[in-house]
Amino acid sequence: MTTRFKDFGEGGSTNKEPLSFKLHGEDFTCKPAVQGKVLLEIASIGSGNDPVAAANAMYGFFSSSMDEENYTRFKALLEDEEKIVTVETLGEIAGWLTEQYAGRPQSGPEQSASGQ
Repeated sequence: MTTRFKDFGEGGSTNKEPLSFKLHGEDFTCKPAVQGKVLLEIASIGSGNDPVAAANAMYGFFSSSMDEENYTRFKALLEDEEKIVTVETLGEIAGWLTEQYAGRPQSGPEQSASGQ
């Protein structure tokens, strides 16, 4: 038997429960899982210096993580002149979704009982 072969089965396990978040009082539901390629593309944002490419990758990420109805509402919210969504908030949403999809939530340092 050779060790130069490995069967990767179904390509990895995925959670079947959709993700959801609220922004400006609107609930948005995201797909339970996305292709690994989508996560690799969003990860490449940090390695480049092209803001246009980064913005396109971010839009592609949100589009890939939502069904058409949710993405249409999300995009309309981002274009609403009254309900501002900062780039920092978009980054937080993308970061949270990425953590959930990767199955590796990021956590900061734990605080002690005294808060220090």
